[in-house]
Formats: sequence, C-alpha cells, structure tokens
Amino acid sequence: MSEQSPSTISFIIDKNSISIFSIILQQGFKVFAKVGSSLESMLCDQFALPPEYLSNRIQTIFLDGKPVDDVTSTMITDGATLALSAAMPGLVGATFRSGGALSVFRSSITHREEEEKSNISAQGMITLKLFNLLVSEIGPAFLERGIWVETEIIKNLIEEKKTEGKTVFKSLKVDGREIGPDEFSRLNWNEGQKLIEVTVQIEK
Repeated sequence: MSEQSPSTISFIIDKNSISIFSIILQQGFKVFAKVGSSLESMLCDQFALPPEYLSNRIQTIFLDGKPVDDVTSTMITDGATLALSAAMPGLVGATFRSGGALSVFRSSITHREEEEKSNISAQGMITLKLFNLLVSEIGPAFLERGIWVETEIIKNLIEEKKTEGKTVFKSLKVDGREIGPDEFSRLNWNEGQKLIEVTVQIEK
C-alpha cells in the first residue's frame, strides 16, 4: 500500500458527517458535462435537477463571475465556472437574483453570450460551486455521482481526519481497495496528479 498513488477515492459516510465536504462544495469542484448546451439543459437534463427547482430554488447564478438572467439562452463552454445559490438576503440578494426586478442595476456586468463562441455540443469539464442551502440540498447528489477535486485538498482532508478513523469515514476505498485508518498516512500521493476522482456514498 505504501507504493500506491491514488487516482480514485471512495468514501462511505453517514449523513451526520456530510458537513466535512461543505467547504469543497463551496470552494469549487469539477464535473464532466456536455458543453455547447444551454445552462438550463445542463442543469435539468444532464444533472437531473427538476425544472421547478431551477426556477424556484436557484435564485442566483454566476457564470465565469458574471450574473446570469436567462438560463435558456446562456450556453456552457468547456472550462466554465458556474456558481449556484439559493436566495441571498437583503439588497444584494435582490440585485443579483436571476431575472429579478432589480437586475437592471447590474446590466453592465450581466453575463452575455459572445457571438464568436462555438455552441457545438461536446464533452467538457466545468467548475461548479454551491452556496447556502444548495450545499445540503443538491450537494450530496453530486458527491454520489462523482466529482473531481484537487488532489492536495483530498490529501489534506484525509490527513486532518485520520485520527478520527471510522468515526468519520465508515469506509474508505482507494482505487477500489478498502483501506483502514492505520493506512491513511501511508498513501503515496502523486504530486504531479492535479485532480483526483472522488465519490461519496451517504448512508441514511
């Protein structure tokens, strides 16, 4: 095991431990997606979010740092960064709410499609960030489906929790092989491997 350089990590945790992944869900993780499709299509058709959840619950959307108003015409490109949030409080929340009455006040920074961008459908990878209520509501579905995270972040998470062993991780598999808490510190992390595939099974 000391010679192993992990390429996939699979966690089994109980629902009370899901919070240890909250920072990762907020800071950003990568997922494969069919790019060249609309934001609405990606979220509903590819990521299986109900249309009513998109329209009623996801109130603030940022694409590459700019607020989005129209999810049907906004196209997703490879390498994009997408941030999703439920309603934010106060004037800030009202101003950045997608399609809200105050969106006119941020017209200069609203995301707009560039004509030269290609909308050809293809497999790509995007960065996704979830905030406030969305972390607990849709975060687990992405964790169970599989996300890609910077190797250093997962390394630090495991090292931080290794003394707690199975009180945090009910099971931990590296490249399909289950390992015990005493083996955590003997993982040989590849410094040249930027991303690692992470899946999390949450026991109810």
